[in-house]
Amino acid sequence: MSSQPISRRARPAKAPLSRDVIVRTGLEILDRDGLDALTMRRVAKELDTGPASLYVYVANRDDLMAAMLDEALAHVPLTAPGTWREQLRTLVAATEQAMGRHEGVAAVALGAIPTGANALLVLDRVLALLKQGGVDDTTAAWAVDLLWLHIAAAAAEHSTYATKDSDEESTIAAADRHYAALPADRYPMITSLRQTLLAPGARDTWAFDVLLNGILHTPAP
Repeated sequence: MSSQPISRRARPAKAPLSRDVIVRTGLEILDRDGLDALTMRRVAKELDTGPASLYVYVANRDDLMAAMLDEALAHVPLTAPGTWREQLRTLVAATEQAMGRHEGVAAVALGAIPTGANALLVLDRVLALLKQGGVDDTTAAWAVDLLWLHIAAAAAEHSTYATKDSDEESTIAAADRHYAALPADRYPMITSLRQTLLAPGARDTWAFDVLLNGILHTPAP
């Protein structure tokens, strides 16, 4: 191997910095190395630049995380076949999956009012589908907030399986062993319903139906 120094002129030119490049790099680090590894310094190092250069495009790590959330939502299909209800269920599930793929991203959605371009497209479509279902304006406005909270919370739960080298079955099995050892005199309902509490099933679909049925039958005042 040659010990001769490499001229800087001979190195390939760095890709020009932009907000999009920084966001994509942040997602790559997040998915590869986890949330703790995602720092402005680490992103700058990955892009062969200094942290100060990043602040031209992103205000701070929180701004970067918000932009990463919106980038994840860019892959949510806004249209699907079926009735308005079926389309809404599909949209909610797809948004959940998009958020849940990346550790920590769903928590951003829980802690802020959506303002990103892609998040707003999802919300606009949810509102349109609710209106197709005959929901009045005020109820639709409140319902979209409720559905967004449900999506973010479910996505945060699902992301834990992907980011902790775990899976849903082993997590449930561990909980089942813990519940089985609980004293029945102290936790009578949990011990008697243990199998039902932890049984598999279409819980996501059921949760969506509960929310939507409640929205349809509970108009906002």
